[in-house]
Amino acid sequence: MEDREQIYSKRVRAGKRTYFFDVRSTRANDYYLTITESRRHPQGDGFTYEKHKLFLYKEDFDKFIDALQESVNHIKTELMPDFDFSQYEVKEEEFDGLNGTELKWE
Repeated sequence: MEDREQIYSKRVRAGKRTYFFDVRSTRANDYYLTITESRRHPQGDGFTYEKHKLFLYKEDFDKFIDALQESVNHIKTELMPDFDFSQYEVKEEEFDGLNGTELKWE
């Protein structure tokens, strides 16, 4: 699928991984979300990046969010009820707050 115009972007850094949530538009002015996981691997004097991309369309937004929330809740309440997940709460300085063209794959 050809990348269309990027409308909004949010970057989440997580160790060696970075997640990109990009809202894009279609030729018909419809919108979809791409979720990209980028993992950094050392190679020679620099790094190489392995990317995996998921396309999420509007008709699946609610089902996706529900399944994700149910899965996370299952881990937190059933599998790890005594674990303190608050240590992973996002601090404001961890957010990039970037929108627009600053996040592009080169």
